[in-house]
Amino acid sequence: YFSPLSFMSPFNHSEDNISTFFLIGIPGMEHMHIWISIPICLIYIIATVGNSTILLLIKTEPSLHEPMYYFLSMLAFSDLCLSFSSLPTMLRIFLLNAPGISIDACIAQEFFIHSFTAMESSVLVIMSFDRFIAICNPLRYSSILTNVRVIQIGLFFAISSFAFIIPFPITLRRLRFCKGNLLSHSYCLHQDVMRLSCSDNRVNVIYGFFVALLGMMNLVLILLSYIMILKTVLAIASNQERLKAFNTCISHICAVLIFYVPVVTLAIVHRFAKHGSPLIRILIADVYVLVPPLMNPIVYCVKTRQIREKVIGKLFLKKA
Repeated sequence: YFSPLSFMSPFNHSEDNISTFFLIGIPGMEHMHIWISIPICLIYIIATVGNSTILLLIKTEPSLHEPMYYFLSMLAFSDLCLSFSSLPTMLRIFLLNAPGISIDACIAQEFFIHSFTAMESSVLVIMSFDRFIAICNPLRYSSILTNVRVIQIGLFFAISSFAFIIPFPITLRRLRFCKGNLLSHSYCLHQDVMRLSCSDNRVNVIYGFFVALLGMMNLVLILLSYIMILKTVLAIASNQERLKAFNTCISHICAVLIFYVPVVTLAIVHRFAKHGSPLIRILIADVYVLVPPLMNPIVYCVKTRQIREKVIGKLFLKKA
């Protein structure tokens, strides 16, 4: 069975510049990769169908033309793009047994993965702000979040997400790589590519830390929004009204946990558990790109009545 290690000749650790990286599947289970590719393909198919369905419903159903659903469509779009960004290399490794990737292709992939991750993080912040306005200031909700303002907010965060990540490929492309050619995951990540550099990469380290801090800032803003929401909800006298208010936030809370738990865990493992089991890092990294696009449509279809009813209505309409 093919192993990328067989291509790692002694000169990889010399001053010769490397032009090809090798990604890794699941160590020790190379003989099972073809079987592992089956659930991975199913996950991609379900994620693509689920997020595309949400986008189509929100586009075609006038009753869903509201700020909350516009923001949900942004989340579905970023999930869809995140899936497509990691799809080529994961399927090549597990399905076609072809782990090699050129430096340019690897840098392009890490740019798109980090960009759409940043976009999803930004959308989750916007959605927490949406829930904050809806619960804490419901009478002004429609005047604050007009359709024009929703589009402006979405464009601003989308452009800023790409703008913050653009320095990653620019600075990486200026580096020389000679510390080996075997990466740690099934797709390219900035911190993983950066560690193979034999050039001075302090700029990459510092800027990468800055971008990570921005990601954590988004999480802090989400937490602050929910502290304010909790304070407002607890001031409501009726238990039924409290439950109703909390229920409007459950889907978003699930989306935040689904996204941030693997992201934070992966960052911690890369920073503080470098000598731990590589299998743990690989599995967390795979969860990071596979689970949010898969689970978010399921969560919103199950917990959001309007989405659920529209999906069920479309299914029964087709059967009829």
